[in-house]
Amino acid sequence: MKTVEIIGYRRANLGKTDSQKLRDEGLVPCVLYGGNEQIHFYSPMILFRELVYTNEAHFVLVNIEGEEAKAILQEVQFHPVSEVILHADFLRISDERKVKMSIPTRLVGQAPGVAKGGTLVRKRAALKVYGFPKDMPDHIDVNVSELDFHHAIKVGDMKMQGIDFLDPKQATIAAVEIPRAAKMAAEDAAAAAAAPAEGAAAAPAAGAAPAAGGDAKKTEAPKKDAGKK
Repeated sequence: MKTVEIIGYRRANLGKTDSQKLRDEGLVPCVLYGGNEQIHFYSPMILFRELVYTNEAHFVLVNIEGEEAKAILQEVQFHPVSEVILHADFLRISDERKVKMSIPTRLVGQAPGVAKGGTLVRKRAALKVYGFPKDMPDHIDVNVSELDFHHAIKVGDMKMQGIDFLDPKQATIAAVEIPRAAKMAAEDAAAAAAAPAEGAAAAPAAGAAPAAGGDAKKTEAPKKDAGKK
């Protein structure tokens, strides 16, 4: 896994006002957790481009005024409208201890269901895994070469040496879905095919009533002539 360096500087003042002032200057308020202390620092926002706006996971070398620590990006907060980074949390890690990470997924191969007109949908952009740093991949390849209609690749189907998957085993990672237009066309065709069959079944039922009435007249007992003795 690649490593991205984040250069930071200790914060002299804390609080919302100071944090906003840093953001106005193009800086990101950060916290480094783990170890003997929590370190509050700030870093130029431009350094986060390779770390945040990517489809791969990275380790982070946090360099705070010359003091270095190996870490991972644990959480990042964005502005709901502008998507500017508001805050970042880093977690110090050690090569001798297992760590939890979120690793992006990447779909590889040609799904047979797509060749039949289906749409390949990635349900999970990343998976939560647990393992030693040396075993952590940049991304997780999900092979869809055997994926057809009405089938899905689930977390329980994934196997990678050295790491455990933490998401629910029944959670879907990828599936081939029928396009909405094709699904509606199939439903309309089924309804149209069912309509004549229903009409044909109704016709004999409608003609059965007179026949039953005719039988009733035939079996009616003859009336005696009251004038004859």
